[in-house]
Amino acid sequence: MPTPNTIESTTVKCPTCKNSVIWNQESQFRPFCSKKCQMIDFGEWADEEKSIPGAPDMSDSDGWSEDQY
Repeated sequence: MPTPNTIESTTVKCPTCKNSVIWNQESQFRPFCSKKCQMIDFGEWADEEKSIPGAPDMSDSDGWSEDQY
């Protein structure tokens, strides 16, 4: 149990390069270790290399319509 004068730090792995990152106020790019790793990750999302699984897209090209039958 930490004492009032002791602050426990949490260490996580950078999602991009797997280097250790101390999770605190001074870690401005957390959970990333650097701006470079942050931008690599952002680029992967922007290029749709990464995505969050969900329901399939239902667009008009799939034959879906809001028209009542």
